[in-house]
Amino acid sequence: MEVILLERIARLGGIGDVVKVRNGYGRNFLIPKKKALRAGEESKKLFEERRHLIEEQNAKAKAEAETRAGVLNGMTLTLMRQASQEGKLYGSVTVRDIAEALKEAGQEIPKSQIIISGAIKNVGDYPVKLTLHAEVPATVNVSVVRSEHEAA
Repeated sequence: MEVILLERIARLGGIGDVVKVRNGYGRNFLIPKKKALRAGEESKKLFEERRHLIEEQNAKAKAEAETRAGVLNGMTLTLMRQASQEGKLYGSVTVRDIAEALKEAGQEIPKSQIIISGAIKNVGDYPVKLTLHAEVPATVNVSVVRSEHEAA
């Protein structure tokens, strides 16, 4: 299936690119989320007529994401969890836990924008990448501790 991208999508293309994707990805994700249009003559004409509006909306979203990234970069979140003497957690820290900690800190970030390199199963400090916009990443430090004494 060929689609016209309405926004930049990592590892796929930029605004206005005509790319070939799998049918399910295009039909179930890109088109319903208004990230792409089916590639056809009518769709291409419609896209070209609206191109300046789409690029303007994308620039506005990118600027908004850049201001949020300025606030989030370097932010440290401290999560207290029960752990053994060796520092292994009883459970793990998930994307949901980080999203809740960000919400408590006053920054509401959807879980889909939080990327953890691997499961957090030990006490320590971990960098967590946030994709606020396709072109705007941010990094938050997550510190997992056993007690308030360790947090200080």
